[in-house]
Amino acid sequence: MDIAARPAQPNDIGTLVHLYPLLEAEQAALKPMWPLADGVDDPVADSFGSILDDQQSILLIGELDGYPLGFLWARIESLLDRAEGRSVGVVRLVFTEFEARGIGIGSVMLEAALTELADRGVELFDARVSPGHRNAKNFFEAHGFSARLIIMHRDPTRSD
Repeated sequence: MDIAARPAQPNDIGTLVHLYPLLEAEQAALKPMWPLADGVDDPVADSFGSILDDQQSILLIGELDGYPLGFLWARIESLLDRAEGRSVGVVRLVFTEFEARGIGIGSVMLEAALTELADRGVELFDARVSPGHRNAKNFFEAHGFSARLIIMHRDPTRSD
């Protein structure tokens, strides 16, 4: 079993367009606000094309025996001026197909992203995790992450 992470290429857009709705559905079931604020915009193919063109982004494809089963998007973001030029690498999205979870595809993608970010001079790392997504929280904690911020949201039209 060969698990690998590789940089996404323009010809991977179809794979990303296939995988993204699975991620969005999983996240929306936890928090209906997620598709409106935390995912990528429509058309999804154009959004991933823009991510590929963004020099501050890393977009990886996770594979098992050469077959794409996941993706990860991380982005270098600026900190406040008092950080003296330091930045933070933010794992914005990570997804592995449900049937392929638990075998290491996510871990390989995360380690590849962290290595690439570190090679670009990034020393600090964040990861976005939806409240209630215990598996994602456990995944990132197993890789040395801990919570530093919880974003509170209020929508008076919803009861969740």
